[in-house]
Amino acid sequence: MSATSSEALPRSLAVLVVLALIVSGIAPFDRITWVMEVVPAVIAVAVLVASRQRYPLTDLLYILIALHCLVLIYGGAYTYARVPMGFWLQDWLGFARNPYDRLGHFMQGFVPAMVAREILLRGAWVRGRRMAAFLCICVALAVSACYELVEWWAALLLGQGADEFLGTQGDQWDTQWDMCMALIGASTAMLLFAGWHDRQIAKMNQGKPTGGAPSSA
Repeated sequence: MSATSSEALPRSLAVLVVLALIVSGIAPFDRITWVMEVVPAVIAVAVLVASRQRYPLTDLLYILIALHCLVLIYGGAYTYARVPMGFWLQDWLGFARNPYDRLGHFMQGFVPAMVAREILLRGAWVRGRRMAAFLCICVALAVSACYELVEWWAALLLGQGADEFLGTQGDQWDTQWDMCMALIGASTAMLLFAGWHDRQIAKMNQGKPTGGAPSSA
């Protein structure tokens, strides 16, 4: 893969995310909620740009992170409980509530698990596929739990003003559902994308064995 082609994808994805961020910020439903929802996407873009030369990621991971950023930005523009795509899914699947936040928390498990997997394998922190999967799911659940703490703190600080950010839609088990969806997302990533991810890592390393190459253990 040439340097030009390897740079084209992350640059294009970064432009796409930044454009989506700008458009979403023109007239969001609730400005405070928009800020709180898109902050993780802004941080992710900044970190990836800063680390691009020192620690480039696989194309698969760049795509997944960009998708997650777009999910966050779209939800921030309307608030999760009012996302039009969520209402369409609600009508189509016969749900009692807008399920877009479930998608958001699914991605909150899926993408951090894949980020953890790349770091663990490329850094030779773990070798076994099963152990890598277990640790990545643990990382995703830790991220989910931390986000629920952030929502709790927001509720304490903003009171009723945090309702749009929390997006519970009257569900007393919303926190548990959020973490469950993160678990499902992380598990799905490990089951369906591990092989593809391994090939991407091998391609990035030009077929050279690394300490982080997964074993059959």
